[in-house]
Amino acid sequence: MKNQRTGILAAGNWIIDHVKIIDQYPVQESLAIIQSESLGNGGGPYNLLKDLAKMGAPFSLEGIGLLGDDAEGRWILEDCRAHGIDISRMQITTEAPTSYTDVMTVRSTGKRTFFHQPGANACLSRGHFQLKNSNARIFYLAYLLLLDALETIGPEGQPETALLLQEARALGFKTAVDVVSENSDRFDTLVKPVLPRVDYFILNEYEAEKLSQVPTRNRGEVRLTGILEAARKIVAQGVREWVVIHFPEGALAISPKGESFVQGSVRVPPKKIKGTAGAGDAFAAGFLLGMHESWNIKESLQLGVCAAAVSLFHPTCSEGVQPLQKCLGLGQMFGFHSLDLKVAQ
Repeated sequence: MKNQRTGILAAGNWIIDHVKIIDQYPVQESLAIIQSESLGNGGGPYNLLKDLAKMGAPFSLEGIGLLGDDAEGRWILEDCRAHGIDISRMQITTEAPTSYTDVMTVRSTGKRTFFHQPGANACLSRGHFQLKNSNARIFYLAYLLLLDALETIGPEGQPETALLLQEARALGFKTAVDVVSENSDRFDTLVKPVLPRVDYFILNEYEAEKLSQVPTRNRGEVRLTGILEAARKIVAQGVREWVVIHFPEGALAISPKGESFVQGSVRVPPKKIKGTAGAGDAFAAGFLLGMHESWNIKESLQLGVCAAAVSLFHPTCSEGVQPLQKCLGLGQMFGFHSLDLKVAQ
């Protein structure tokens, strides 16, 4: 019988991004020039839902999060309303400001550095979640390692995120999770215990390396063999359907059954790249749209890389995202990088 649930319910970090395009990243006590700046959406659920709205996702989009009682919190709510995102589960606190990030993007390379104020996101707890009254098919949570209250370790040694995802699966959701690119040793304690409750685990090659201890790059060059080995180690930790690792050159997916697929990224001309902020979340949005609509894994990965590619056309996370067919058309226009999974295997 076809799953009657429909839509995506996305929860976690809701952030305002202050995106600044700079001429260079300075060493300490030296100067960089801000060449342009803009205000935009940030954080996994906010980016994902807005990207899906801009792609024209044919299903409901719902958000759960905690905002400050301030102008930036109101900006987020108004932006969601404008994009048809259900904000009935969003809550306001007077205990902390709306979270924000200063995103420093070097114009010549597109590389980003983040200065983050956790704000209200650090106060988000299981008590803020209303899951039972949602009929969404997929529950998406992001970013692990950046949700302080939700990552408190309980008496059984499990983080609250694991219990939340367990509840979501018991209610009938498919679960999807993303993680932040943190240079720490917290992956073992806060990410690994969550994986058996995750259907779709989406992460980049840096995060995969931190979680698996398998090198995924060598002198800046992608190691497809390393990404495949990392994915195998991660899926063995209990992920239920797909581990999906995205990287600038493409994406790789592996299942517990041993199925593996690879998709090269779109050959976007470098001169068209305005910034890479939000590209990973755009990939996740495309991939999960495909999963929601029962596309096969190859089609879902291709939409993922196309959505990521079109997001590069604007320095903010989502303003470059286009309707679904225009995203796919970008791949046809520029073609895809070639990645040989047989070599990796």
